[in-house]
Amino acid sequence: MSESKGVLQGFKEFLMRGNVIELAVAVVVGAAFTNIVNAVVKGVINPIVGALGSQNLDNYKACLTTCHTDRKTGAFTDGIYILWGSVLSSALTFLITAGVVYFLMILPMNKWKERQAARKPVDNAPLAPTEVELLTEIRDALIAQRTTSAPVPSSTSGTIGTQRTQS
Repeated sequence: MSESKGVLQGFKEFLMRGNVIELAVAVVVGAAFTNIVNAVVKGVINPIVGALGSQNLDNYKACLTTCHTDRKTGAFTDGIYILWGSVLSSALTFLITAGVVYFLMILPMNKWKERQAARKPVDNAPLAPTEVELLTEIRDALIAQRTTSAPVPSSTSGTIGTQRTQS
């Protein structure tokens, strides 16, 4: 019984994490935006494209081989053809959806997070020194070490070395 309670407790913790709840909200909102975007494409974009040709983007096709069309419906009866109009419609739907999600959800949320972060008290802990500051300290320490210990001439010729003077 304790093992199943542990599993259920773990599942509850998983569901209560912020990431899972945010993901669920995103899916629901995304589904709602899909309907709005489809309506915009159907009601605004397709009529604009329709000023140049057919309002239904699915009617835009290109034939790669010899294609025969039905005279009554205008549909291809045989041959190889590409439905580039439906690809264009899907691409427009995606771009509009991405734009709506970014400008109406992501951008305001980022600005809100920035404002919340600006309201937090500033940490008074000292900042860690930068690399340049550390290298400057090392250089100064080496210079100070070099000036306090002067090289003493060696009595044996041919040996190279420095000796510290004792005070």
